[in-house]
Amino acid sequence: MSDPDHKKILEELKGQQDRMMHIFQGLQKSVDDVLWYHRLGDIAVIDKVRITGPPPRNTPNPTAQGAGNPVVFWSYTFTPKGLDESQKYPLIVFPHGGVHSNMGSSYAHIIGELIRQGYLVVAPEYRGSTGYGAKLYDLIDYGGLEVEDTYAARNWMVENNGLVDPDRVGIMGWSHGGLHALLNVFDHPDDYQAAFAGVPVSDLVARMGYKTQKYRDLYSADHHIGKTAYEDVNEYRRRSPAWNAEKLRTPLLIHTNTTDEDVNVLEVEHLIKSLKAAGKEFEYKIFEEAPGGHVFDRLDTRLAKEARTEIYSFLARYLHPPNP
Repeated sequence: MSDPDHKKILEELKGQQDRMMHIFQGLQKSVDDVLWYHRLGDIAVIDKVRITGPPPRNTPNPTAQGAGNPVVFWSYTFTPKGLDESQKYPLIVFPHGGVHSNMGSSYAHIIGELIRQGYLVVAPEYRGSTGYGAKLYDLIDYGGLEVEDTYAARNWMVENNGLVDPDRVGIMGWSHGGLHALLNVFDHPDDYQAAFAGVPVSDLVARMGYKTQKYRDLYSADHHIGKTAYEDVNEYRRRSPAWNAEKLRTPLLIHTNTTDEDVNVLEVEHLIKSLKAAGKEFEYKIFEEAPGGHVFDRLDTRLAKEARTEIYSFLARYLHPPNP
């Protein structure tokens, strides 16, 4: 068998593997949707809505039928049961983490804590999220239009849910969700009254330096940023919160951990130093060797619960939930 034949077979196998991956992730997502109702259905009205974000960044055939249409994606909404419909309540926008991931029910304990305080929550499954097929997966625009999907989810909730107070909207996220939180308040400061960023991806230039070549290849893929940091360092800076710190106008709390195995503390330290250099007022805490590494304050440990209590106390100062 010739080399071209081997190459063709390998390409076909890779295509089959990719299709199976998306089928499996779709099944996982279907199971997770059931688990959300199982874990929170007693305290929250849970819905999943289809909304639109900006058109794709790259369109292979800009003259094709439907080219340039907005991206359609799903968002979870959580509304506490028993609210007084004559009143208004604060909203938390909750973008999930991961380069390619989704809003899994592993966050149910945190969403439950927010619900019990009286917050409404919207959690966007923005472009690049898993469980929705190859098309949405390949639309990822890391640190770009995916961040605008999160903002679109915020706007949808404000415009369509009569219980939401548009003057009491906060955003919180961990890891890549922390990047979303930061870039949302940097780009839309008048639309958020408070933000929390936990172990946030903060400096893509530095990140490309300490991660593996396989990880760097993910970002430079055609369906991703499409170029390396070496080829366009300014594009990576544009997508990095640490390089946009001068835009902060929203009350902000940052948490990080010195033993984070995913987002090295040096990234968050750069963000903190940049905010200080820009003369910004904000709050932060660097946890020293907190057990759990990257997920230290998302666990069910005493330390994690104490850390989340600090987060909720910070948010309550600006968002005034009915049951802080």
